[in-house]
Order: sequence, then structure tokens, then C-alpha cells
Amino acid sequence: MAIAALGYWLAYNPTDDFTARFPGLDNRPAKDQGDNELVNIGEDFNFYNDFDSELVGTWPRFRGADFDNINKEQIPLIDGWANEKPKILWETDLGEGHAAPVIVQGRVYILDYDEAKKADVLRCFALPTGEPLWDRSYRVHIKRNHGMSRTVPAVNQKYVLTLGPRGHVMCCDRISGDLIWAMDLVKDYGAEIPFWYTGQCPLIDDNVAVLAPGGKILLMGVDCATGEILWQSPNPGGWQMSHSSIMPLRLAGKNMYVYAAVGGICGISAEADDLGEVLWTSTAFAPSVLAPSPIALPENKLFITAGYGAGAAMFQISKAGDGFSIDLLYQYKPKDGLASEQQTPLVIDDMVYGILPKDAGNLRNRFVCCHPDDLTKFVWSSSKTERFGLGPYIYADGKCFILDDDGTLNIARISKNGFQILDKRRIIEGHDAWAPIAIADGYLLMRDSKKMVCLDMRKK
Repeated sequence: MAIAALGYWLAYNPTDDFTARFPGLDNRPAKDQGDNELVNIGEDFNFYNDFDSELVGTWPRFRGADFDNINKEQIPLIDGWANEKPKILWETDLGEGHAAPVIVQGRVYILDYDEAKKADVLRCFALPTGEPLWDRSYRVHIKRNHGMSRTVPAVNQKYVLTLGPRGHVMCCDRISGDLIWAMDLVKDYGAEIPFWYTGQCPLIDDNVAVLAPGGKILLMGVDCATGEILWQSPNPGGWQMSHSSIMPLRLAGKNMYVYAAVGGICGISAEADDLGEVLWTSTAFAPSVLAPSPIALPENKLFITAGYGAGAAMFQISKAGDGFSIDLLYQYKPKDGLASEQQTPLVIDDMVYGILPKDAGNLRNRFVCCHPDDLTKFVWSSSKTERFGLGPYIYADGKCFILDDDGTLNIARISKNGFQILDKRRIIEGHDAWAPIAIADGYLLMRDSKKMVCLDMRKK
């Protein structure tokens, strides 16, 4: 019997029923999906209601006014709900996705996907009531792939700028919704749309749209008023668009746009005398999938993290003669320090906070605090029962608002001294609540994969 068993074991092939894995079998859209589709960007417009508001608060873009995910309004917000139900002012159904809203002076803007019409839709609502004001759309085929929409518009006093799932850009008048100009980053610049569609959130800087197409050019600046290309940065390495977003940062005494592309990290001048010039590049940390954005830390350090086992890296940006240099200080895997899969960490009072990814060992999905001098050591972590998913977190009125995957909103105190949950409630009976949160004038906007709600978070 032993000899027979040994013979069977030697003859058995455990891979007989394996099948080869080919592109497309993992439900990702094929790269050529809709390449020949004619898209008339911004073609349809619907006006619903006029609107005047005395609200002045803004959350005008991805990570807020100062790109730090901190709301600095002096409006007292609740610490919890006690025995009351959360005050949901309004809600609206959305196409499946993770696109997030922005808020400017009582108006809400979100780039949605209408599955019935097969169209990207820029929707404008009244913040206090959820009343639709207008929408502008264009038909484009999007195949469901962990949702369709992912990006956050950029808005200032004049313009609203969007970047759609397949690289279509619209610049519209903020109040009227009139289309000012549009462009297709794939057809015009050879951009390659990442798996799971575009995740890069556009940027408006001094009435200039700043975009990172990859392909023919690395970054570009476009006049919001006219659509004229003002500057372009070369892309000799052929780097491609990532899910990360461009961050305006000041490092080594220089204002620059820092972008983590698929291929490497770059610093592009944001100053008039050499606007658009490539100041430095690095390929030392170049994961193939990258969603969090770069953050600046004290002493001209630059931190970048990514998911899917990539971990994180810390760089030093320095002045070097007439130019700049970037040096890798250290790099580590997610079980060895602060890392994140989707959300960009917070920097508050010179401490760095974030939620660890699922591959961070025993501390997976815990909220942690680090000193910027060494992100491989944790000052503290939340308890083993206080774990969070891929959802967002935002800081306002001295509190951190953390959203779980299932739509549970947590209110917590965080500081270098520890982590304390003040209250938590499940707001939406949904899933995949990964989109960034927006707060302005005491109103909090959050969503799961198919619904957005507005909460009144003001203290009585």
C-alpha cells in the first residue's frame, strides 16, 4: 500500500485543472475598449433650478483647499449622536463608483456615471437641500470594473474641472454649467488609462488646469478661460498615468508639482520663471499600481506609499547647484511601517496618521500614528477591535471622521497621545464606501458605491 501511494503521489499532477490566465479574464476592461468610439465631450446639458446661497464654506478639490485633508473652518461639529439618529438632510442615488463631491459656497459638484444613459455626468446640487441645479454630460461606454467613476472635480470661483474615467476633460462655468473647453487625453496625448479607469483628480492652480496625461507629455498646464496649452513637461521615460493625483508642494525652497506616475516620481516647477520644467525625477519607488498622493514632511522630506504589497518610501529633496536632487532615504514593505492602499495619510501637528493596509501583518487595517522622523515605528495604533477598511478619513474641528467600507461613520480623537472613538453609526446600508469625504459649513458629504448622503454635523 505504501509503494502504491508513493507511486500515485509521484504520478499526480496538481496543475492538470489549471487554466492559463489571459488579459480580460479578471474583469478588467480591455485596453482597446471603445478606442474608436466618438465622444462628444459635454454635449448634453440640463438646467433645473436657480439657486442663491449665503453659505461661504469650501471644500474645492481632492484633499481640500490646502491639499492636506483638513477642514479649518471654525464651526463646532458634533462629537457623537447620543440617543439620536444621525441627521441625514438629503440623499441621492449615483452610478456605481467611488467619485467624490466638492463644495463651493453652497453648491455641490460630483462627476457621476449614468449607467442607463451610458454617460459621464457632471452634476450640481444645492448643499442644504440636495436640489439638483444642473448637469452636463456626454455619452461614453464604461464597463463596470469595481465601479466606473473615481475622480474628484476641482472648483474655484469661476470654473469647475473634471477628468472622466477614460481621460475626457471638461472645463465648465461654475455657476451656469456652460462648457468652456474639453479635451481627450487618450486621443490628443497618447495617455494610457490605468486599470480600473482614471483615478487622478484634476487640479486648478491660479485659473490654470494642471493635468498629468503621461504618454507624449508628463504634465501640462491649460488656461481655464480659453483651453490654450500654456506649458508642457517632457516625458522621455514614457511614464504613464497612475491613480495618484498631482500635489502642489514647497520643497527645498521651491514651489513644485509633485506627481507619482507609473514609472517614477517627478517634481515639476510651479514658478513663473521656469514653469513646467522638470526639476528632478526618481525611479527608486515605482509600483505598477499607485493611488495615494505624495505628501511633504519636515526638513524637505517626501513620502509616498502604495498598495498591493508595494509598501512605502521616504525621499530627501535637496538644492543641488543650480538644480535639485532627490535621494531615497529608506523603503519598506507594509508590515514594516506606515503604508496605505488607497487613502493618503494625514499630517497634523507634525505627526503622521494613516490606516494600514490588509497586508500589514497583525496591525492590518488599524489606525496608526508615527513621528515623521521614522515612519517605520508607531507611536500608537488603534486596538485590535478598532480596524477600518479602505475608506477615507478627514480632520475637522479637532476630530477625525473615519468611514468604514460598509458605510459606518466613526468620530475619533487623535493626537500623539492616543486614539479614542467618540461615537460611530452606520449611515448607509451599502458597501465599498471608499470615496473621499467632503465637509463645508458643517455639512458632511459621504457616499458608498451607489448612494451619496448629506449629514448635518453642526452642534446645536
